[in-house]
Amino acid sequence: MINGVVGITIWTDNLERLRTFYIETLKLTLHSDHETFLTFQFGDVRLNLGYHKDVSGKTKDPYRTMINLAVMDIQEEYERLIEQRVQFIRPPQQEHWMGWVSTFKDPDGNILQLLEFPEGTMQSK
Repeated sequence: MINGVVGITIWTDNLERLRTFYIETLKLTLHSDHETFLTFQFGDVRLNLGYHKDVSGKTKDPYRTMINLAVMDIQEEYERLIEQRVQFIRPPQQEHWMGWVSTFKDPDGNILQLLEFPEGTMQSK
């Protein structure tokens, strides 16, 4: 029986490019750093970046998978990332469930989203 998600890995042929983006631009806190594999820890879930010899160039199907990153203030984070020249494909917009979503690409063309959950929900704390 599967009882949870423990991690997500993004494979690349240029780990240094993604390292710079995820650490310096997104300001994610590094959990572990090995020569060909980086890990960021969020509670019980890890986001991993790794070099893979069978990956070449930017993603060819960027909408297949999206990683959602929780933020407390989506407008503030959006403006900070715009200043860093992050390529957004959707500015912050409020959804029918009253949360906010904004969508952007990493340097390999992978799609990520910022999510701000409504006040008082479990995810907003």
